[in-house]
Amino acid sequence: MNSFWLAFSKFWFKITGWRLHSSIPPEVRQAMMIAAPHTSNWDFMYARAAFFLMRRNVRFTVKKEWTDIPLLGKLMLSLGALPIDRSKNNSMVEAMTELFQQYPDLIILITPEGTRKYQPRWRRGYYHVALAAGVPILLGFLDYGRKEAGVGPVIYPTGNYEQDEEKIKAFYRTKKGRFPEKGIR
Repeated sequence: MNSFWLAFSKFWFKITGWRLHSSIPPEVRQAMMIAAPHTSNWDFMYARAAFFLMRRNVRFTVKKEWTDIPLLGKLMLSLGALPIDRSKNNSMVEAMTELFQQYPDLIILITPEGTRKYQPRWRRGYYHVALAAGVPILLGFLDYGRKEAGVGPVIYPTGNYEQDEEKIKAFYRTKKGRFPEKGIR
C-alpha cells in the first residue's frame, strides 16, 4: 500500500466532507467491481481515495501504451492501472479473464455505463468476465447526496443477465450521482 496515496486519501475525504460507508469483504480476493452511477470525472478521485482508505488494491485497466509514457505511466501504475496489451488480444473479456488466472488477489473496477452521460443500456463485459473467471461482482458506489463511498452487496452471477442486472440496478437507484439526471433510472 502506497503511504502517500493513503495519507492523501484521508486528507481528501476530510476536506471534502466525505466518509467511507462500507468496504470490500475481506474474504473476497478476486472480483469484478462495477462503479455506478458514473456521472462525473470527479468520480475517479473519490473512488480511488475510497479504495486506498479500504486498504485494498483495486485495479482498473488501461491500454498498455498509457503506461509507457514516462511520468504519466508511473502515476497511472501508482493509482492502480493494469496495462492491457491490445495487440495480443482484441477481446477485453478474454484479456481480463486471463488476468484473474495470473493474479490470486485481483479486483478490477469498471464502469458499465461506459460514459458519464445517461445510458439506459449497460455494457455487459463485466458480467461476462465475472462468469468466465468464476468471480463475484462487487457493487462499488459513490453517493453524492450523502457524501459516502463504499461497496454494496456481493453479487454472484447466475447466467441470467437480465435478472441479475435488475438486482444490481435496484441497488444503484438508491445512490445519487454528482449529476443525478445522468444516473440510473
